Amino acid sequence: MDYAEALKYIEGVSWLGVRPGLERVRALLERLGEPQRELKFVHVAGTNGKGSASALMAAALTAAGYKTGLYTSPHLLRFNERMRLDGEEIGDGELAELIGGLAEAARGLEEPCTEFELVTAAALLWFARRRADIVVLETGMGGRLDATNVIPRPECAVIMNIGLDHTAVLGDTVEAIASEKAGIFKGGAAVSYAQEPGVAAVLRAAAARTGTELRFADFSLIEPLGSSLEGQNFRFAGGEYSIRLLGRHQLRNAATALTALAALRERGWVLPEEAVRRGFAGAAWPARFELVSRSPLFVVDGGHNPQCVRATAGAIREYMPGGRCVLLMGVLADKDWRGMLDILAPVAEGFVCATPDSERALPAGELAAELRRRGLRAEDGGEIPRAVERARELAGPAGAVCSVGSLYMAGAVRACLGLR
Repeated sequence: MDYAEALKYIEGVSWLGVRPGLERVRALLERLGEPQRELKFVHVAGTNGKGSASALMAAALTAAGYKTGLYTSPHLLRFNERMRLDGEEIGDGELAELIGGLAEAARGLEEPCTEFELVTAAALLWFARRRADIVVLETGMGGRLDATNVIPRPECAVIMNIGLDHTAVLGDTVEAIASEKAGIFKGGAAVSYAQEPGVAAVLRAAAARTGTELRFADFSLIEPLGSSLEGQNFRFAGGEYSIRLLGRHQLRNAATALTALAALRERGWVLPEEAVRRGFAGAAWPARFELVSRSPLFVVDGGHNPQCVRATAGAIREYMPGGRCVLLMGVLADKDWRGMLDILAPVAEGFVCATPDSERALPAGELAAELRRRGLRAEDGGEIPRAVERARELAGPAGAVCSVGSLYMAGAVRACLGLR
């Protein structure tokens, strides 16, 4: 099996969609020798901020000298982005070999695995083969029935900011969603982003039920020191740090990551402050209010639900000239995109609409029509490359553009601007 065949095999089961449950992936991992039992984990769930916090923690662990795996989803441009070891993506040849073995092991299973289950099994097998010291493992959309929850008790479970998303699968209240996310608690240590009271109560109850020692990140300890389009400096719990990630919400994500690293120290992991500072300073996480060009200012953001874009709007007010910009926007039809428009409209000079590369995408023409119905300036930008150029034209050299609405669009926008 070559690289193209490997991708075709993985994508060939996408028709199965989302099917919560652990039986299928457990059966596959048994055939693979249960590689997850050879590894140690930081298991990260939540609605928003998972990727940013995971990237920061993985960078700190690598800087401290640990061989560190990082598993995230979805990818922006290349499938290989989902599996990294010490910051390096899995190579094409290694991925092809891995998926070839996986396909052989999956043959004849009573029930076929979903795409995410296959990818998760492949990542666990790769990390075990490469003898990772620790893996920062990001859940997909859930927790309790998420494919990643086949792992044994993690060194630390981490719950990031919880909001309304994937409601058809996880529940239509934040409390119900929190209950699903808390399904990763298995005893031992756990850390949570500071949550609203109802969510915090659900997490505390789940922790008590499972014998998990839960602590919440204390955001009152965050002291911003300076911020620019190059990054942010801040103090937290007596330490001083720099991050390249922009927006006040990233300080909260970083504080949660630091709280989790403190929990790892208590479990015997050696994490010198200097290594943590170095790891944080070098950590990158694309498409999270990422500055990609300067004339005009062009930021790519993967915000895809109201909670996400509320942070995006705050960052636009903080960093963009006059606190406004041209919004290059594409959304998925099954998201609360109308709620997103309510939040983004006040910071928009105008909208250029595009259609993300997904079967679930809302056509750009429909998005533009809704914006115009609201009395806002909007146009259908057509295909993403054309929409990118049109947004740049509208902004002009002294203006600003922010691409927002979907991670499925962010990768394509970055590619149009010559970025991997």
